[in-house]
Amino acid sequence: MTNSPRPKSPDSVDQDQFLTILSREEAMARFDAALFPRALPSEQRRLADAQGCVLAQDIVAPIDVPPFDRSNVDGFAVRAADLSKAGEAAPVRVMLNDEVIACGTAPLRPVLSGTATSIATGGPLPRGADAVVMVEHTNPAGAGAIEIRRAASPGQFVSYAGSDIARGETLLRAGTMIGSREIGMCAACGISEVLVTRRPQVAVLSTGDELVQPGTPLRPAEIYDTNGAIVTAAVNENGGEAMFLGAVADDEEALEAAMRKALATCDMLVLSGGTSKGAGDVSHRIIARLGKPGIIAHGVALKPGKPLCLAVCDGKPVIILPGFPTSAMFTFHDMIVPVLRRMAGLPPRSDAKVTAKVPVRIASELGRTEFVMISLVEGADGLIAYPSGKGSGAITSFAQADGFLKIDALADQLPAGSEAEVTLFTPHVRVPDLVIVGSHCIGLDLVAAPLARAGLMVRSIAVGSLGGLAAARRGECDFAPIHLFDEATESYNAPFLMAGLELVPGWRRMQGIVFRAGDARFEGLDAQAAVRAALADAACIMVNRNQGAGTRILIDRLLGEARPDGYWNQPRSHNAVAAAVAQHRADWGMTIAPVAHAAGLGFIPLAEEHYDFALVTARKQRPAVQAFLQALASEESRAALEGAGFRPA
Repeated sequence: MTNSPRPKSPDSVDQDQFLTILSREEAMARFDAALFPRALPSEQRRLADAQGCVLAQDIVAPIDVPPFDRSNVDGFAVRAADLSKAGEAAPVRVMLNDEVIACGTAPLRPVLSGTATSIATGGPLPRGADAVVMVEHTNPAGAGAIEIRRAASPGQFVSYAGSDIARGETLLRAGTMIGSREIGMCAACGISEVLVTRRPQVAVLSTGDELVQPGTPLRPAEIYDTNGAIVTAAVNENGGEAMFLGAVADDEEALEAAMRKALATCDMLVLSGGTSKGAGDVSHRIIARLGKPGIIAHGVALKPGKPLCLAVCDGKPVIILPGFPTSAMFTFHDMIVPVLRRMAGLPPRSDAKVTAKVPVRIASELGRTEFVMISLVEGADGLIAYPSGKGSGAITSFAQADGFLKIDALADQLPAGSEAEVTLFTPHVRVPDLVIVGSHCIGLDLVAAPLARAGLMVRSIAVGSLGGLAAARRGECDFAPIHLFDEATESYNAPFLMAGLELVPGWRRMQGIVFRAGDARFEGLDAQAAVRAALADAACIMVNRNQGAGTRILIDRLLGEARPDGYWNQPRSHNAVAAAVAQHRADWGMTIAPVAHAAGLGFIPLAEEHYDFALVTARKQRPAVQAFLQALASEESRAALEGAGFRPA
């Protein structure tokens, strides 16, 4: 006897949609594979119009900020050595030069010993001056003279060139959201336009005969359209530009027309409702007619969120969220936000997590990964996570929860008293993933770039090699970049390590004497001869480096006991040294070859120094530390370092 196929009822036609229930991971993998890689459209925007946009490429500072050494106060530019014995009881009298340096006024006369020049806040420091005294600490002393009642130290009330932003420094990373602070940084560097990722245009449609927009009186069996407002706001929060197109009734022809119109003008379409098994849910049938490949996943082993439908129609993502608000919002944030942020050029969302104890047993459906909304309270021994049992239709489940915990698909419960990891919805503070404290080098930006692209936050603090070692010894950082030469062993860095630190080779960079090209005092000489020539010329002014810098150790080794004019001028960066020489405020100094060449200056090689990293051993296994070590060893970073003029170890 042959069994004949039984004809489907109209209801059964509408219930054949859940053909294969996919795991969350499989559904996401298929959706990503159908959408990416893809080129992100970009556009040039005036700086004033870029607020809220996302940078499409890194911005590198084209100049030093400030571009010259400048005064931080109203007062007088002086030589600190002239005031070493000044005090209230013994003021020092100096003669005033016949010029006043205001903002925007280039100084014309040098400050010689025994003289001072009136200078306004922001005024460029004149040649010969290495400090500024406040006007409040001076008194007139006859025609063309003042008395100064306080001693001054070199660098007092002076902002050195490049002390805020150094030329060549990565100012902002691609993927950075532009706000008022970022606009200010760009303006300070003279940048008037930026390349930004065009925001994805996202059409938002609600579906259902029962939906009414807020502000309209409800009739029997109607509800307000909550999902339309929530999804629209969530799209805008995550880099998209939402276009809410209202609610469409469960009419297949009208809904198809609305979906086609949305896809014709937008980059993504998000619907809510119309994914479950009701006879009125028609959205999934329409998708098959809108473009290839069509439905990628319809039915995901999630709770809440099983009815989620993911599709791609001719390269454009189409998402049909469950109709219940908590289901809709959880699946949107968990599975759609990563795609939207990627299309907007934003880094992955950063979710803060805490560990909490679950006081009650939570039953779970075997075979479905379950996400449980929880509320946190402070217990005697730490955080307690109470689950919300309001169900997927409760708006407050999502709105009032502090976060969620996950129960694996292979578990049928979470026992009472379990320690669980809670993912927070609204983290207040995100600490850096990787902390680097020590000597700064533009090569660091090159090595850290892959970490930034991976969504890791890297903070680099420039305090010099010795300052970095001190921070590492106190456990305040992961890495301390150092370039310290030990005369006893004739080697770099390793002799300076202490217990708990280990050396990670970085790269080599050529240190040398920098001078203005064509200066006959230096042209054609080696480094030692150049320093001897500088010391023989009393009018030759040097620019030094800050104490604790590896460069300072090299300079002192060359100078011996000599302390030439400019020795106490101690900027904290290579860029500031090059700026002082290029701008004729000094005649020579020591910097690295890439900085000298970028400034168009003459360069006399001295020694190839080792720029390495002191790693805090106790932090070695942290994921961000391992990511940095991998990036440091990668071919991408080595090529980038070589291109910048460094030699990878």
